[in-house]
Formats: sequence, C-alpha cells, structure tokens
Amino acid sequence: MIPDFLVTHSGGFHADELLSSVILTRLFPQARLIRSRAPEWITPGQDRIIYDVGGVYDADAGIFDHHQRGAPLRDDGQPYSSFGLIWKHYGREYLAACGLPADHLEAMHSSFDASFVLPIDLTDNGALSPSGPLANLTLPALLETLKPVFDEAEPEADDRAFGAALAIARSFVEARIAQSGAKLRAEAIVRQAIDTAGQGRVLELPRGMPFRPAIIKAGADHLLFVVHPREKDWCVTGIRRADEGFALRADLPKAWAGLANGELEEVCGVEGASFCHNGRFIAAAATREAALAMAELAVQEAVSIGE
Repeated sequence: MIPDFLVTHSGGFHADELLSSVILTRLFPQARLIRSRAPEWITPGQDRIIYDVGGVYDADAGIFDHHQRGAPLRDDGQPYSSFGLIWKHYGREYLAACGLPADHLEAMHSSFDASFVLPIDLTDNGALSPSGPLANLTLPALLETLKPVFDEAEPEADDRAFGAALAIARSFVEARIAQSGAKLRAEAIVRQAIDTAGQGRVLELPRGMPFRPAIIKAGADHLLFVVHPREKDWCVTGIRRADEGFALRADLPKAWAGLANGELEEVCGVEGASFCHNGRFIAAAATREAALAMAELAVQEAVSIGE
C-alpha cells in the first residue's frame, strides 16, 4: 500500500509520533501528513497509515496505536509506543531507503531498535523515567521543548511547531543511522587489522574509525593501544575496558601526561612525539614511526606494571 495520508493526532506532540513521522515521511514523501483526532481521519482506510491515535493496533489495516487496553507488547513484555510499532513494520524499508546494504539490514534494524527505539518506547509509556542532571537533556525531553508555550493561542501554532520539530528529529535519526552504518563498515576494516596485528599489543588502522565493537567481537583482549593517521599527524589512543565509563585497558605513561613537543620528546625519547593528553588516553606524533614507537613504549610500561 502506498498511502495518500499519514495521520497522527493533533495538539501537543511527543517524541514517539515525531520519530514515527520521520520514518513514514521518508518512505512515503508524496503522502500528506494530517494531524487530527476527527473520526473521519482516524478511521482506517486503504489510503492512509494512522499512528499514535485511533485506539487500535492492526498492521494489516494500517493503524498503529498503543494507548488502548491490551496494547501491544514486545516478546519480553516491554511496551511499544507508536515509534516502536512503526519501526517494527517499516524500519527495514527505511534503512534500505537510507542506502544501507542488504546484508546489514537485520543487524542494523535490531541494534537501532534496542539502543534508540526502545528507550523512546519506554519513556513514552512511563516505564522509564530519566533522572539526574541530564534528565532534561534526553531526546524526548528536548523535542518536547519545541512545543508552543501555554499562552501561544494561534490556531496553527501546534502544527507549525510539529513541522519544525520534525525536521530536527529527522536530523537525529539520520545521523544515528549514518553513524551506525559507519560502524558496520569499519568493523570489516578493524577485523582485518586485528588479523594483521596477530598477538601484538598495538592495532594499526588506516584512518580514524570506530574500533572497540570489532575488538570486542573478535575477542582481541590482548590489544592495548590503537595507532592511526589523522589529517596532519598520527594518533595513539587507549581502548576502553567497558561500554560505560572511561577506564582503559592501559593508560599512556604517567610521565607523559600533559606534555607536548620538545618536553614530550625529551621524556619519552621519541623524535616527533608532539602531545599527550593529561588524562593519558590519547597522544599524538608527527609521523607513523613516532606514533608506533610511542605505542610500543606505552605497552612496555603497561605490561611492566601489570595493567
């Protein structure tokens, strides 16, 4: 079915129908977006997809609501919002429309669902309530700040704000998809580099790219540092121990912390050493040879102190 209309509710908006609209308007750019609660619009028909309104979830009929009794749940019992339902049924088509290769679609559909869609679903249903100083900086909270203020009485204010918020929501989804796709492309490159490194402790890459997921998948626990070129120099960086936090498998040498250029060269003994961050997670060098030499010195110190 190619719909003529994409129908969601009028009035105030939330992240779930905004993000659903991102998916559907990309797949059906010719369809007119309708925001209404009028019965003639929220009744299923062959010419429309209805979401986040209507009191029914029936994919065959093109209606995707989650507010009714007996609302749809995931296999693990967690609730869907309209975004989760739209992603379930249209996410693969959306990824294909974004240009992802066919052999990446399933992995991307699943990973995006778990990392991006599910938190939106849980927040919308009140099953997740972000707290702490960053609570108001979550994507749902930020998108809701784009709603009109309470005393903005212009009749078109909600629809105008929805359109502006839709463009912003689209940029976040497209950027996240692009980043995730890049990680999958990088994985093959990193895996080849891991094979080349063998049992060496330093992984050399042809450019900066996401490397930790491939290292974890490969079980390359022996690796301690990564070396790669940047625009005008070379980088030596540590590898985080876990997804959360900043602890590294090994820090760069303590004696290098905060030094640059001649001071760093004198301390580490490597000509071309140009910088080491005070946090000891990244260093730079003028040449590949200098970067590799710094990485090997860092390995020697890390091994000697048992990191």
